[in-house]
Amino acid sequence: MENAALLKAIIENAIDGIITIDERGRIETINPAACALFQYSPAEVIGKNVNMLMPSPYHENHDGYIARYQRTNDPHIIGIGREVTGLKKDGTTFPFRLGVTEVQYSGRKIYNGFIHDLTREKDAEEKLRQYASKLEDLVEDRTQSLRDTVNALQTAKEEVSQSLEKEKELGQLKSRFVSMASHEFRTPLSAIQLSAVLIEKYSAQRDGVNIAKHVNKIKSSVSNLTSILNDFLSLEKLEAGKVEPIYVAFDIVKFAEEITEEMQLVAKQNQMIVYQHTGTESMVKLDPALLKNCIINLIGNAIKYSGQNSFIEFSTEINENQAIVTIRDNGIGIPDNDQKHLFEAFFRAHNTGNIPGTGLGLNIVTRYTSLMKGRIEFQSKVNKGTSFTISFPQ
Repeated sequence: MENAALLKAIIENAIDGIITIDERGRIETINPAACALFQYSPAEVIGKNVNMLMPSPYHENHDGYIARYQRTNDPHIIGIGREVTGLKKDGTTFPFRLGVTEVQYSGRKIYNGFIHDLTREKDAEEKLRQYASKLEDLVEDRTQSLRDTVNALQTAKEEVSQSLEKEKELGQLKSRFVSMASHEFRTPLSAIQLSAVLIEKYSAQRDGVNIAKHVNKIKSSVSNLTSILNDFLSLEKLEAGKVEPIYVAFDIVKFAEEITEEMQLVAKQNQMIVYQHTGTESMVKLDPALLKNCIINLIGNAIKYSGQNSFIEFSTEINENQAIVTIRDNGIGIPDNDQKHLFEAFFRAHNTGNIPGTGLGLNIVTRYTSLMKGRIEFQSKVNKGTSFTISFPQ
């Protein structure tokens, strides 16, 4: 008797709802927690079919579920261990997780149903979804504001450059612009990057197709803006004479494979960067930071000026005399009249249209290559593609 009293006390004070039904689905007992969930008193439900606590279509199909379960013992038929929906007395519904056990008692089967209310969890998920949506809108606003700032800065640079006649004055203006851009770009770039990471974190907890789309858009914008900023900073250091090669021996194959993996992440849809190495040797002695900047600039251009569903060939070669790096694409190419100006600072070919860029990348590549005593060559045909080769003595 003492054990029975203890068991009854446990059931009566359980946080989750507990209901027992017979083989026909009629309710035999119900604890206070279940009464509170469904808004019924024990007298209103005991002896009645448990389907009164279920909305359509579960209400109409419940007896069939029990019959099939008794034939097959398949727990999924009656939703055991899964999320199901309950019907309250006032007609409202709520989600809960159902656990069912079968008990043999006095020569008959009794089914115990354990009901864990999921209302709070679902409310929390909805709040999280709304928060993620607001965060997505906020990041989009910040991104647009940053684009406007960059466009304004680019326009100002072009207008001022045209008005200056002396190289000294142009150099002073570029120095001031670089200092200003460095301060103005870094804070919003950091904020957007952080927001993108937060969106990824929250979207991982639910279906985040739309959020993922905007995250990729934000990351792409951040990557473009960071590239512009790096170009300006590199140019300033070059003009100030602050760049000196630091030669280090390293494996160029491993080095190139890492760059290939990194740049594949920012490639256009179905663009493939294909890397291969020629030669039995793989060790070179160059400045890895300067070389990486050169390769990333060249592959970045190949990505920008080639279409989707295209291949970008990236190859390295070491022979007795040279270390050679080649990047080849099948993009828009460079018009013949523009090729003689290609390595000038701030110059962009006339067929680039609205494709973003500073006109500094190739100028920086050729100057970095020269610092490492190398040379750069290229071949290009409009709408056929472009090939750049940088080589260094060994």
